[in-house]
Amino acid sequence: MSKKLYLLMAFVLLASMVLAACQDGGGEADCSSEDVLCVGLVTDVGEVDDKSFNQSAWEGVKQAESELGATVDYVETKDAKDYGSNIALFGDQGYDVIVTVGFALGEATAEAAAKYPDIKFIGVDQFQVEATPNVAGLIFSEDKSGFLAGALAAMMTSSNKIAAVLGTDLVPPVVAFKEGYEAGAKYINDGIEVISTYHPGGLDVAFTDPEWGATTAKQALDQGADVIFGAGGKTGNGALIETAGNEGKFCIGVDTDQWETVPEAHPCLISSAMKLITPGVFGLIEMDTEGNFPAGNYVGPVGLAPFHDFDSVIPQDVQSKLEEIDNGLKDGSISTGYNPGG
Repeated sequence: MSKKLYLLMAFVLLASMVLAACQDGGGEADCSSEDVLCVGLVTDVGEVDDKSFNQSAWEGVKQAESELGATVDYVETKDAKDYGSNIALFGDQGYDVIVTVGFALGEATAEAAAKYPDIKFIGVDQFQVEATPNVAGLIFSEDKSGFLAGALAAMMTSSNKIAAVLGTDLVPPVVAFKEGYEAGAKYINDGIEVISTYHPGGLDVAFTDPEWGATTAKQALDQGADVIFGAGGKTGNGALIETAGNEGKFCIGVDTDQWETVPEAHPCLISSAMKLITPGVFGLIEMDTEGNFPAGNYVGPVGLAPFHDFDSVIPQDVQSKLEEIDNGLKDGSISTGYNPGG
């Protein structure tokens, strides 16, 4: 074989390999194809492995990968000004479903939904004032799971003083957790003292400040609180971990079962006030594949996480009371008193 012919064949082979790589995105699926299900997730400011809110949503997307064969990916938002451009990274590729995580992405999600009418959007914690055909706002009754957490705290305290370390009050679900927690505690004991503290920063820092969470939890512990509710992403995780270093104190997690995500909190973590984000996200993706994607608001389930190693520590009468309260919240015979517009 002549040298020229060899070089020509090598060039043709190389060109065909490059072309193939371009056609399949370098090993990635063609999301514009009707035969491929692509799901993208855009986090709020923070990491996808925050052991709380973003991670719970991502696990729902990953479930779609394992059970529905979806091609999945995520973008971590570092700056709020990038919400729109981050969503567009998936929109421009023709993704089928885009999950945007957090109240703060609501406006950017609405704008993207208008720009990409053929893409379904799942806005986690994004209340829809008016229904848009391709947007489902995955919302939760955080006041109800907060109420259960407060009732648990009130029945487990020895000092008659409990606390909540929270993200910013600029986010309605955080306010709902706090109001529910206080109401649940007072449902058990009207004379209980509840120390509730919001992070003083904005949306860009309120959920990513474990140092502030730890310091705030320590202040509450020093004031006599012996049960700490941490509700604020990594900020809340800092409060849990700080409480875990104090023998005989209890802590309660948020959003997901944090026994599975924050092992450092095991010494104090008696439960978590869950909003079941993972099954909520997966369920909506599955509904899209079945042609039943809902427009407007979709209310996901809430509840308390298992007690795990504390199951023998939580008295049976406390567990029975929590079941009674849970049933009452579900059938409407017990009200949290929370008024979102109030």
